[in-house]
Amino acid sequence: MDFVRDIAAIGLADEVEAGGKGANLGELTAARLPVPAAFIVLRSGYLEAMRRSGVADDLAAEHRAALAAVGDHAQLAQRCDRLHALVAKAGMPEDLEAQIVHAYDGLGGADGPALVAVRSSATGEDSASASFAGMNVTATNVRGAADVVEAVRSCWASLFSPRAETYRAERKFTGEPAMAVVVQVMVAAERSGVAFTADPGTGDESRIVIEAARGQGEVVVSGAVEPDHYVLAKEDLRILESHTGKQGFAIVRSVDGAGDRTIEVDADDQGRALDNEQVRAIARLAMAAEKHYGRPQDVEWAIEGDRIWLVQARPITTLGTVQAPHTDTGEGTALVTGLAAAPGVASGAVRVLAGPSEGQLLQDGEILVAEMTTPDWVPTIRKAAALVTDSGGVTCHAAIVARELGVPCVVGTRTATKDLMDGQIVTVNGGRGRVVAGAVTRPVRADEVAAAPRARVTTATKIYANLAMPDIAEAVAAQDVDGLGLLRAEFLLTSALGGRHPHDLIARGEQEGFVTRMADSLGGIASAFAPRPVIYRATDLRSNEFRGLTGGEQYEPVEDNPMIGYRGCFRYIREPEMFALELAALARVREQYPNVHLMIPFVRTRWELEACLELVDASPLGRARGLHRWVMAEVPSVVHWLPEYIGLGIDGVSIGSNDLTQLVLGVDRDSQLCAEVFDEADPAVLATIEQIVQTARAHGIPSSLCGQAPSTHPNFAEHLVRMGITSISVNPDAIDTVRRTVAAAERRVLLDAALNAQR
Repeated sequence: MDFVRDIAAIGLADEVEAGGKGANLGELTAARLPVPAAFIVLRSGYLEAMRRSGVADDLAAEHRAALAAVGDHAQLAQRCDRLHALVAKAGMPEDLEAQIVHAYDGLGGADGPALVAVRSSATGEDSASASFAGMNVTATNVRGAADVVEAVRSCWASLFSPRAETYRAERKFTGEPAMAVVVQVMVAAERSGVAFTADPGTGDESRIVIEAARGQGEVVVSGAVEPDHYVLAKEDLRILESHTGKQGFAIVRSVDGAGDRTIEVDADDQGRALDNEQVRAIARLAMAAEKHYGRPQDVEWAIEGDRIWLVQARPITTLGTVQAPHTDTGEGTALVTGLAAAPGVASGAVRVLAGPSEGQLLQDGEILVAEMTTPDWVPTIRKAAALVTDSGGVTCHAAIVARELGVPCVVGTRTATKDLMDGQIVTVNGGRGRVVAGAVTRPVRADEVAAAPRARVTTATKIYANLAMPDIAEAVAAQDVDGLGLLRAEFLLTSALGGRHPHDLIARGEQEGFVTRMADSLGGIASAFAPRPVIYRATDLRSNEFRGLTGGEQYEPVEDNPMIGYRGCFRYIREPEMFALELAALARVREQYPNVHLMIPFVRTRWELEACLELVDASPLGRARGLHRWVMAEVPSVVHWLPEYIGLGIDGVSIGSNDLTQLVLGVDRDSQLCAEVFDEADPAVLATIEQIVQTARAHGIPSSLCGQAPSTHPNFAEHLVRMGITSISVNPDAIDTVRRTVAAAERRVLLDAALNAQR
């Protein structure tokens, strides 16, 4: 099985296997933005290492115990030590190590082995609902295959730090964590930092915020220094604000070319790290990333010579808030001032701490004051009423986490640890960057701050979400979304199988355990969205993917082109015992959550769909009242067969534009050589989609589209609205953007109709 993949073969659709960071870097590469060469050690490699070594079950049990111990520093530390020991015991499978070494050798050149950064890319990390900012390990300036392999293992172990477990508990991520790892050619950064394409403190999307420092960007994102701070107008890139920071040291590459070293930054070199043209060039690249994704982005960048590189991008996870109201916010002479990093107002007694090891001294409701806060401070931050730091900028990890946790935050005050005293009663206004004496009558947490810079938008076209990971179900359900139009079964299935092939499990008589695990995961998602619909797409793993599961080589064929091979509906009727397990889990969930419905993928012909529906009818699910049966429209034959599918009792059709495009245009959607041919907006593809939508309308059933195009290119949604589609299902980070695009398109359709009527 292949556990390693080149970054050029990765996109957002691979988020489960490549993790958030890996998927985003692959997407930036596909958009032809400047990203250093890299490869991904996939999540399946981590899972296989844990499974083969026999520690997977112990890891799961110890992880659950660690989540329960959050809040008890000593017990949580003990649990995490045990988790680290289990990962160390697992080691690295020989075949996985060989694949890593081979891929690493491919990054080298005439100068010898490459210097690389080995970067965590955990499941859910850098996603629309959670950044996991700084939670997991990154190793920089690593040279040599043995050191790269060891760095990958360190990334795996960092899944289970006290700060990461605390963050998961706070964000209510209760699933089993897993880790992909990015191995990327290292940029010899002379200048680096972060760019936000919306103001992270106020949510103002007409502004770009850039923070910069000398050397590697770790000093910016960790909050170790006060970076230079720039605010630009997005419309014309005017620099509206420019604040020179204070950087006492920088992290640079060692003289021998391996590892990092810390150097002092002399007082004479304390001027601005960037000139105005560099600031604008970074802003342009950040805006290009925003345009590609269709929503505001948090972008990390680095400059080497005259080249600007993008080394990370993720959705800004904390938009939708504005600065706190100015009434009753502790007006008066400021004791200290800094950068407004997280909105909200809080009062309490000051507690000055020197490091995260003193976290137990902070009492609930006190104001945490520290020189700087690394991600290790997260268990302490969650107890604080507010956070104030000497150093750091609004884009550092601590500021991001404070915004996500709803803790008012002021950073970069320079003197807070000296000017504020333990026990002193103060008020922190995180939206204005001020700390004043005395208390207010009512605090305002960041998550209470007026969350309506945008009013709710109503659309006739329903906006659904695509989902693969149960961990983020609650966060996605909390958005302005009408339900789940595509719940991908693959992640739920492989997790419930424990990495084993279904036939291996059946042969051992362990079907009931699988059904229980599958139903528990699916039930949690159904509960989060109830009573909104959840459309469960049955498993559509291809034979090459099934072969990668334990025992898969015994049961799976070897196909030259599995993309159009043994998959979807045809597989169900050839292997009904596998399909029956899914149907049993669905039936069990529907006993409590009737909002769950079934979708059959990759349907080619009438006879195979008829046989598949007979299996559904004969199962416990077939007796479920109100069950909707959907088909995926991925094979062009659906244009001919759809009326007959509807006659068989199909209640809805969802267009899978990724597969439909590759089959209409005859191009492998995974081919890098033919990537420029793959175009979901090609007139032939649009004409096929329109025929499907019109047939659905004529027969009175709903139509949807759940491909990638509306998520990454929101204007594609207008084509669908004009066709009369009833719903669009998009990635969670595109929900808001697509809904507004759809609303605007609906208004244009009505206006066009009114104008035509007057003619």
